[in-house]
Amino acid sequence: MTRVRNRRERGGEPAACLRACAVHSGKLVGSLDRRRVELAEELRKLLVVWGTRSTEEPAAPPSGATALLKRAVKGSPAPAPAIPGDLLDALLAVGNKALQCGYDDELNLALVVSDTVLAQRKNSRAGWRLRARLLEALGDEAGAVEAYEKYLSLTDTDGFGIRSRVAGLRGAAEQERELLGLLARQCPRARDHARRPATDVWAEGLAAHDAGDWAAAEPLLVGALLILAEDQTPAAGLRELLDQYLDLRIPLDRDLPALTEVLALYAEQRRNRMRGPVADPTVGGVRWISLGEFRNRIAGKSVCLVANSGRVGAGSLGPEIDAYDLVVRFNSYRIDPEHTGSRTDIHATIHKHAFNWDQKVSTRLVFGGVSGDWKWSLRNRLVPGAQEYLGDESLRWPVRNIGRLGSDAWSGIPTTGFNMLFLLDFLDVSPKLDLIGFDFYESGAYRVPEAMKLAITSVHEYTSEKEWVMQRAQHVTDTRISLR
Repeated sequence: MTRVRNRRERGGEPAACLRACAVHSGKLVGSLDRRRVELAEELRKLLVVWGTRSTEEPAAPPSGATALLKRAVKGSPAPAPAIPGDLLDALLAVGNKALQCGYDDELNLALVVSDTVLAQRKNSRAGWRLRARLLEALGDEAGAVEAYEKYLSLTDTDGFGIRSRVAGLRGAAEQERELLGLLARQCPRARDHARRPATDVWAEGLAAHDAGDWAAAEPLLVGALLILAEDQTPAAGLRELLDQYLDLRIPLDRDLPALTEVLALYAEQRRNRMRGPVADPTVGGVRWISLGEFRNRIAGKSVCLVANSGRVGAGSLGPEIDAYDLVVRFNSYRIDPEHTGSRTDIHATIHKHAFNWDQKVSTRLVFGGVSGDWKWSLRNRLVPGAQEYLGDESLRWPVRNIGRLGSDAWSGIPTTGFNMLFLLDFLDVSPKLDLIGFDFYESGAYRVPEAMKLAITSVHEYTSEKEWVMQRAQHVTDTRISLR
């Protein structure tokens, strides 16, 4: 709980944030932890942005980025000027990497960044999402739900599956209350310790258990859990002790019906925290299709793949796109009929985001490298009735699993577009296979508004993908690359 209270004491001053970033950057020198190395790189980029801005604006007053950084490092007072958008984006990148590290020092850095971003822009969607994820990591689930709801109030597109997350956290909290109530009913003597410190009660319970006296230990252990719940201990801390209590109880309890009732509630709250409730497990009766079945569905049909590029958004190819038998779009595609066409027959998307999963299509192919993460996303993000067919495990990761191109042959993570194109080229059943607007982000991105600020990640090999495409191209114009 200490870190959560410290968040409110910092106040979100830019000088404090700069000081924290500068100091933390020095701490990471020589780190071998991959996550900390990635954080160090984002901190380096942040400093480069500051330095670049100060170079481009030599006439800036002393409150400019470079002077501000120097004062922050020295600890002298500084004003709180508005931070430009590119600096805020760099700060958010630092905050997200710090959160991914998960260590106390990095979580505190993420708190500073979160405060600063929201102090500067109180309606920053990315800022509120960072705040929510951070509070959830700190165990403040009530605060996380509040921050998630603020994020949802600022957007029309739930591209990150936040509503499901909120429903899961709320359901888990309610089931946890039911579980604690059940424990109190099963062990009435637990209430005898209500006025004592939870740590003392828990320690006595452990001592009684170690002495082999479970009849004396259980009321103490349950009593400590009830005290912590009433004191509003962060959920993560309460869950840790609840897990320990069950580990001690399960080998000793001979009342199987009572134990089964407890474990059922425990399992349900854990499931909700992991993935949220699933209202329709059959996802609207969706039909799974395999590699062979997908091949049969596209055989003999003309196909166009439409890029999410600025070139498409500025063009007027809508009618030509809609004239193909099958139109394939990707991830966070945006529809503007004159420019992009209006039809989407196949939506190919990475599993990590949920943009456009609610848009009705005939077939949805969800790509992902890790089977477990892919399955989790399908369970949480698929919208019942939004697709008739859904690709199964045989279509999960075409470049790696179908093409057998390992990291030795293709070191970068293949993009969604390349996975889809590779699949269609491999099947080789389309008499016409065209790429519309594929310039590999040279013209920028054209996506749904919520996704426009997503970084064009560096983990993909755009140059290698472009080379692969051009080696197979039969005809090329400014807007169209024909492979068949």
